[in-house]
Amino acid sequence: MRCKKFGNPGDRLRKKHWNLDELPKFEKNFYQEHPDVVRRSSQEVEQYRRSKEITVKGRDCPKPVMRFHEASFPSYVMDVINKQNWTDPTPIQAQGWPLALSGKDMVGIAQTGSGKTLSYLLPAIVHINHQPFLERGDGPICLVLAPTRELAQQVQQVAAEYGRASRLKSTCIYGGAPKGPQIRDLERGVEICIATPGRLIDFLEAGKTNLRRCTYLVLDEADRMLDMGFEPQIRKIVDQIRPDRQTLMWSATWPKEVRQLAEDFLKDYVQINVGALQLSANHNILQIVDVCSDGEKEDKLVRLLEEIMSEKENKTIIFVETKRRCDDLTRRMRRDGWPAMGIHGDKSQQERDWVLNEFKFGKAPILIATDVASRGLDVEDVKFVINYDYPNNSEDYIHRIGRTARSQKTGTAYTFFTPNNMKQAHDLVSVLREANQAINPKLIQMAEDRGGRSRGGRGGGYRDDRRDHYSGGRRGFNSYGQDSRSNDRGYDSGPKKVFGNKAQNGGAYGSSNYNGNSNNGFNGAYNNGQSSFGGNQSGGFGNPGFQNQQFGASQGGIQNGMNHNQFPFNPQQQPPQPMPQQMVPFSMPPPAFP
Repeated sequence: MRCKKFGNPGDRLRKKHWNLDELPKFEKNFYQEHPDVVRRSSQEVEQYRRSKEITVKGRDCPKPVMRFHEASFPSYVMDVINKQNWTDPTPIQAQGWPLALSGKDMVGIAQTGSGKTLSYLLPAIVHINHQPFLERGDGPICLVLAPTRELAQQVQQVAAEYGRASRLKSTCIYGGAPKGPQIRDLERGVEICIATPGRLIDFLEAGKTNLRRCTYLVLDEADRMLDMGFEPQIRKIVDQIRPDRQTLMWSATWPKEVRQLAEDFLKDYVQINVGALQLSANHNILQIVDVCSDGEKEDKLVRLLEEIMSEKENKTIIFVETKRRCDDLTRRMRRDGWPAMGIHGDKSQQERDWVLNEFKFGKAPILIATDVASRGLDVEDVKFVINYDYPNNSEDYIHRIGRTARSQKTGTAYTFFTPNNMKQAHDLVSVLREANQAINPKLIQMAEDRGGRSRGGRGGGYRDDRRDHYSGGRRGFNSYGQDSRSNDRGYDSGPKKVFGNKAQNGGAYGSSNYNGNSNNGFNGAYNNGQSSFGGNQSGGFGNPGFQNQQFGASQGGIQNGMNHNQFPFNPQQQPPQPMPQQMVPFSMPPPAFP
């Protein structure tokens, strides 16, 4: 008779039956309200929450802290914060820190780049420092579950930086890397463990660690973990943790599956929401959608990258749908001299780490990625995102473009949208409208053709969704060149300030939500979807050299599109471009682990 094999992760983990009377007591409320916060009236609190779009649901939620010193962090935390030259906490930190420090369970819903990592890590450090020291054989006191190894690594870097002052040890465990070093870290004892569910289940089943000492649990990007099918593993892991723990759940969305998880794992929790409850894009991102055919994408990408690479801040992520497309596009671009690298799920962990470091430190400012990098990839200075392939749903679209405009900065997202994506048109129009973006009339027409009339965005900007000529006062781009009454170059004739302040004139898009000048000095050369982003050019991914006077407007400068040609001559009559000078090949990553 054959023995039954354990086929599913966690099958060998038995659910623990906890007797709270027998468990050692622990403290989790360390919050001392600062005198400035105590004096703040309820009207001032509500005014602050409204101004920051903070909504709170639940009982006994403490007042937000508006300055770092009001959080009453100990000196070993404040010393690190003061070195960052930050001004004020982000909204999720302002309301999340008092909650987490007071020992309450909480759900935080906020867009990417909102500062949520420090929202739970700094209270975790305070929590740990109030617990007894680890003894031999003890597992971590703080456990952070994350959906991807990239996010887990980034959280661990922050934990190491802020925990160093109080000599807290942390480790990151994830699949795709050798188990030996991770096991050694756990056996030596770590106060903070950041883990992906699969690898943690492996170690728990093998007895390499335990969660008996865990009193502070974080579920980061809970919606993403559920999307990836980790719910059974999460439930197995949580069964190993004492039920009187403090639990913090973080999510970008609030679907019923995440709500159910919160009901099962959290007790008497407070929910904090920053921004709209429904999925929405970061309003600091300028979103531009080009409706085109699949065959036009490569030429459009070349012209767009020529403009982007002429900018001082040019770090760019290009998202594609498949691993094969990622490899093919990376290979062709590198062959033609573009400083591009690719990343997807089939690459070894060592190669992925190497590629991300090359991108992060600017050695390769163009990263071509599948959705494996769209969540959890936290690089502060990504200025542009290009959706070469549109994703399967608007949720992934929002998380992709959320790689730019981190930490309240601004960024630009370009999207190639083809007839094959028609079923997503209505959702995309809704996302653009919510973010107060100008909407390509071709996209509106596509959404209407699909079914369900979609009204134009930015009230009063378009006089009629079906017409090709719009009113003035737009963002500094032209009207897609669809009306012969503008001009034959795809520029509006009025003077304009490219990406300047709100008092713009003559461009095709409505007033921008950017204040002040920007580095995105692009002229309004975005035509009717057949030559968008400056028109098509044959020759693959050739890099003909960038001319600031051709593509880049001076910051805040006034230009007149009528006397500023898009090309020095007709594109159809261009002489053959010289081959670009080949870049010195990048050194290849070290060999993979055996």
